Amino acid sequence: MKARDLQNIPDVQSTPDSRKLAIDKVGVKAIRHPMRIQERPSAERTGGVQHTVAMFNMYVCLPHQFKGTHMSRFVQILEEHEREITVETFQVMLREMVEKLEAEQGHIEMAFPYFIEKKAPVSGVKSLMDYEVTFLGEATKGKLSFTMKVVVPVTSLCPCSKKISERGAHNQRSHVTVTARTNEFVWIEEIVDLVEKQGSSELYGLLKRPDEKFVTERAYDNPKFVEDMVRDVAALLNLDERIEAYTVESENFESIHNHSAYALIERDKRSGQ
Repeated sequence: MKARDLQNIPDVQSTPDSRKLAIDKVGVKAIRHPMRIQERPSAERTGGVQHTVAMFNMYVCLPHQFKGTHMSRFVQILEEHEREITVETFQVMLREMVEKLEAEQGHIEMAFPYFIEKKAPVSGVKSLMDYEVTFLGEATKGKLSFTMKVVVPVTSLCPCSKKISERGAHNQRSHVTVTARTNEFVWIEEIVDLVEKQGSSELYGLLKRPDEKFVTERAYDNPKFVEDMVRDVAALLNLDERIEAYTVESENFESIHNHSAYALIERDKRSGQ
């Protein structure tokens, strides 16, 4: 095809639309893309990057006068960001998206597994635990916001079961989900640490027999309802000025009951609600 012919290809998406109906979200969904996530430095490690695969949803609002958006530009933005992702670079992607698509509002979701190396409490043997993490970015008329969602598995031991039983108590696996809108940088590991300390016991990828004894006794000495866990986590989030708003959810699985237990606290510090 000649260069002159390429210049004459019609841009159908930019043609006018007469229905006068704006679209709240239009874009691409469920794009798998490799990414590198910055890790928190520790006393044993200087920090680095973790290679993972993220699932992206990318949307903009479409004004009523335009027929469609340019879907290829969403993918182009991802390809241009084949580098380490932090809160700052994630927001750069969001800003570029609304600018290139000439939109007043934009939204990016980036969900990925994140691995943290943990040491068993007695033996010190190392293993990896994986956590579900989602970055969510919103842009509205030039104003950007960032929210991080982390699902943290823990063990919870039932206080009622302990109280009424002569021997032992039942426990279950619990998922505590923190969704926090931040105004400053917060490490993924900080959210994980905060939540794990509020469970009856944290989980590990590998335990020796002395470790099993330790976590069993720790859970027994630290019984928690789902109500206890969401309140304890929320109380600590209230103290962190970097977090503007949050939702804390706790759900118990695999207990002796034929149902899950669930509790939620949602707060916006700026509004006081």
